[in-house]
Amino acid sequence: MARPPNHRLWATTRILSTGLLIVCLLSWSHPPRSEPLRLTIGTGGSGGVYHVYGAGLARATGPDPNTRITALTTAASVENNRLVASGALDAAFTLADVAALAVEGREPFDRPLPIKAIARLYDNYTHVVVRADSPYEEVADLAGTTVSVGARGSGTEMIAERLLDTAGLAEGTDSDVTRHRLSIGGSVRALEDERIDAFFWSGGLPTQAVSDLAARTPVRLLDLSEHVPTLVDEHGEFYSELPVPAGTYENVPAVRTIGVPSLMVAGSRMPDRTAREFTRLLFESQNALVEIHPVALHLHPRSAIATLPVPLHPGATTYYRSVKYAHDERPSVP
Repeated sequence: MARPPNHRLWATTRILSTGLLIVCLLSWSHPPRSEPLRLTIGTGGSGGVYHVYGAGLARATGPDPNTRITALTTAASVENNRLVASGALDAAFTLADVAALAVEGREPFDRPLPIKAIARLYDNYTHVVVRADSPYEEVADLAGTTVSVGARGSGTEMIAERLLDTAGLAEGTDSDVTRHRLSIGGSVRALEDERIDAFFWSGGLPTQAVSDLAARTPVRLLDLSEHVPTLVDEHGEFYSELPVPAGTYENVPAVRTIGVPSLMVAGSRMPDRTAREFTRLLFESQNALVEIHPVALHLHPRSAIATLPVPLHPGATTYYRSVKYAHDERPSVP
């Protein structure tokens, strides 16, 4: 059989080599599409900021076919940590003081839970809401009244009990209060209907359910600043004194209250790649989230890493290092 001329062999080789080079260049400039990001996130009660933030994240990422965020209504912090640890949720919102108890295995948790932090998001503000014409000026004045301490399994319930305790109104004492454990929506309705005298709430500013209440019914907030030093001494450096400016809620005067950081947490078993992409998603969605609620303005890589004693997920750490904000020495909360 006759062999083809050498110049035809070289021409064929050059064509094949050029084609291979083009394929490689295209592969490098257009890497394979990453795996879809599918996450179920626990939020909180309807009308609260966790619920708005989570639903907003789902809406902001909806047009991306490679991303599906499902936001679920929950009782919030305590329940969320348990659901994340069990694998029933991929991630969730939580107050930092509750998450600290979860990783340490302290009451209300019976063992250390395998959770990691994705980001510190913003500060929650503790509200004690009363009708404007009521005689109550401080938490101790609520002795003998009927109050809502928040939904069972919520961070609101935990801080409400701590506040009642510091004010001398611990459960079982002579100065006790009658407790109802209502969601933020249930608390608002009960105060309007005069079935309760006050309600506790922990959420970002402004909380829509409280805004709607203030627009319909004259209310005010109790000043809680006197309790901050005791809470810090007894429970740790999660608490700070923060202002609720006048005008935050319609016709509600300014007060000083208690701030607690909010975190996004995930299960320790979440793959590093998933945690990294989820962290990236939070920041890339920020502009859209600000349009939904102004608390999203507070998300920043420098403050987001301040999650101790809840350790950052290794995947989140990878993201922060990529934007040059993760270090071996991270600031503590708050």
